[in-house]
Amino acid sequence: MKKIVIGIATQEAIRERSLAIARGERKPAAGEPKIWFTSMRSLAEVLSDDNRALLKLIREQKPESLNALAELSGRAPSNLSRTLKTMERYGLVELRRQARHVQPVAKASELPIQAA
Repeated sequence: MKKIVIGIATQEAIRERSLAIARGERKPAAGEPKIWFTSMRSLAEVLSDDNRALLKLIREQKPESLNALAELSGRAPSNLSRTLKTMERYGLVELRRQARHVQPVAKASELPIQAA
């Protein structure tokens, strides 16, 4: 598994950076953040203790479906689904759609944080 660097910056700074990259004025360096949050509060909501434990459970147990993960974690499937969709938007997990179920896959084993 890989390391995904997380950055914290203002919405304006994130937007300026993205536009500069899109215009070709800037090339992201190897160690720069791939995932951005606008505040420590929003980061803390997505990467709470419970959610980091959930990521670890996904990495280690490799559940075949959301129902299997719900049983392993003791969380309600509806709550789990909502949490995983948020994590998927940030690129922390991948939800692989199979024929009859959705398999959660953790995308990183390390999440270092850089504050701007």
